Amino acid sequence: MAKALTAAAIERLKPHPSRRLEIPDGLLPGLYLLIQPSGAKSWAVRYRHAGKTRKNTLGSYPALELAEAREDARQALQRVQKGADPAKEKKIERARAADDSNTFGAVARQFIVKYQAPKNRSWKQTARILGLVPDKLKPESADDPKTYVVLEGSLISKWGDRKITDIRRAEIIVALDDLTDRGLTSGANRFLAAIRKLFNWALERDLISASPCAGVKPPADEHSRDRVLTDDELRSVWNTSGEMGWPFGPAIQLLILTGQRREEVAGMRWSELDLKAKQWTLPRERVKNDTGHDVPLSQAAIDILKAVPRISGSEFVFTTTGESSISGFSKFKERLDTNIGFDDWRVHDLRRTVASGMARLGTALPVIEKVLNHTSGSFRGIVGVYQRHTFADEKRHALDAWAAHVGRIIKGQPDNVVALRG
Repeated sequence: MAKALTAAAIERLKPHPSRRLEIPDGLLPGLYLLIQPSGAKSWAVRYRHAGKTRKNTLGSYPALELAEAREDARQALQRVQKGADPAKEKKIERARAADDSNTFGAVARQFIVKYQAPKNRSWKQTARILGLVPDKLKPESADDPKTYVVLEGSLISKWGDRKITDIRRAEIIVALDDLTDRGLTSGANRFLAAIRKLFNWALERDLISASPCAGVKPPADEHSRDRVLTDDELRSVWNTSGEMGWPFGPAIQLLILTGQRREEVAGMRWSELDLKAKQWTLPRERVKNDTGHDVPLSQAAIDILKAVPRISGSEFVFTTTGESSISGFSKFKERLDTNIGFDDWRVHDLRRTVASGMARLGTALPVIEKVLNHTSGSFRGIVGVYQRHTFADEKRHALDAWAAHVGRIIKGQPDNVVALRG
């Protein structure tokens, strides 16, 4: 008769060099200690179900101790007496878990966490298109995709529990048609670009055998925007933003004065600023083209920054929590549009307005591109490789001239700038 196992006896047991050992527990018939040739030990319970011998693995030793193994085995044998099959139940649970990891929602989250966030600066936009947004109750979660929650009414909220392999091309087309019918043609293009990347990533990882986006064309042709604010419109945006105040008001005004990207200004850190030298240094990890960028600051920009309230202990210039930079420009713009009386513009149009205005002032195109930190145009290809001039003085002169021009616009003074022919 088998002896009751003890902790000391288990420690003394040695593996067989060529075969697995099964040591029965004399205290609880049906419980076995399995010892692999490698020395690994685990617990299993053997029983009969529907006339066949079955084995249900309980766990590894010593993670699962002797007393715990006996209790788990006792519960399993009790379920057998009631007609259950613990081994089959475990197999079903594992299959269900595997299915859960292959749902559209689970794969979409993996796509953002493992691929988009580490490699693409626009990952937050892609996450939102799919339906993942920061937790409003946790402002610090804005930069941690693992903590993102599902947006109600989003794609993930609709398809999240479905197997990703069940998503069909027809459903992609219906979703695109819905956006297009609502007049959101550009949004439809962004939607298609995001889910195409997701399904291609899933295809590379062998999670699907074919992408439902294959052969689906963008619903609308892309057209470059050419919206430039008039002097009167720029004056309205500047003055009204200032009246609406902190934190978005001064951020909008700095966008007008510097011509930099929205997220670059919104995420400005105090450590990036040298107010005495009138310089803003953007590190490469914070810019779109992966190239560090120095932005000379006009006196008007310096005056705005000196007036900004500084939250103790926060690195961010524009923040309401101290933990993260501001977000929610769209809501601010809705209120701004109501106050200024027009809404056919975007925040990004300010950047184009700066470029156009500098050109009106006679600033050379290469200098404008350097101010905007563009690597295309004058600095594309071989020219970009060998052209290492920083244009620091030229950029400062251009931004100072632009700030003076904005000052005249705000005061309603006539523009005496005359374009000169070369």
